[in-house]
Amino acid sequence: MNKRLSPWRLGATLYMPATRTDISDAILKNKIAGLRSLIICLEDAVSENDIPQALNNLRQLTLMLAKAKAAGGNTHWPLVFIRPRHAEMGELLVATLDLSAIDGFVLPKFTLASLPCWWNLMQDTHLCMMPTLETEEVFDVLQMRELATTLKHHPCHQRIIALRIGGNDLMNVVALRRSRSQTLYDGPLGYVIKMLVAVFSSRDFALTAPVCEHIDDHQMMDKELALDMAHGLVGKTAIHPNQISTIEKALMVQPADHADALRILNSSQAVFKSQGSMCEPATHRRWASEVLARAQVYGIATEQAQESIRLLTTEA
Repeated sequence: MNKRLSPWRLGATLYMPATRTDISDAILKNKIAGLRSLIICLEDAVSENDIPQALNNLRQLTLMLAKAKAAGGNTHWPLVFIRPRHAEMGELLVATLDLSAIDGFVLPKFTLASLPCWWNLMQDTHLCMMPTLETEEVFDVLQMRELATTLKHHPCHQRIIALRIGGNDLMNVVALRRSRSQTLYDGPLGYVIKMLVAVFSSRDFALTAPVCEHIDDHQMMDKELALDMAHGLVGKTAIHPNQISTIEKALMVQPADHADALRILNSSQAVFKSQGSMCEPATHRRWASEVLARAQVYGIATEQAQESIRLLTTEA
């Protein structure tokens, strides 16, 4: 069984419709600066009429990637995932395509009821999984608790990199669209994200943050990313390349947090003061480990980045 990849390797995960003909450039030629992971989408981003074209594009792409990987050319590639339209399409992809260069599947509209079907088609592959939580059931804490408990003890657990929170689909369930003047946390999704963090993170699952669809509002993006980080989310969906650098900057570790994390993991004291705050290794150790794992991938923020955060906090 393939061990799951670290969720910290996801960064800003860019969605690209499978109808696009330039996906190979993003993977093979590093045409998108800073791209760590991308999802080739066959679901919501592709209309029903375009499915044949999308499948044909994907077939050609997977052959090209498999050939390049066999030649040892995948050292610096971003992680590559495919988002099938449904489990039946996923079964078709596994049966007919060369997926040797693909890292995993994003599982749309994932529920407890759909788990057996998805696992049946994926268990004998090398593919990792990123289930997407985006249906009516997600608003029910009891159903989410049952799902999280089942996944924790299921053989698929070691294949799940992270669970993706599908913000737009969840807003659609309650007949809303996110406000242009507020973060996603200011509406009903604020409750949902908090609940999912409580239910899934406590069972050792990582969660990724929903997309910020207001592409040109960088101030809104910064505010929302600060809240994403405060909730322990490990990355964020991107829908445009110009969002990648902003997400990457937010994922950098603040120097004060890095210093505290090192002290917590290396101290023999039960409780001590650091930078004006109490540190208690018994309760802060998991946080400290995650901080160092994130710093290893994204680095430590510079003074300029810290100043941007101070200004943002002041303006807020």
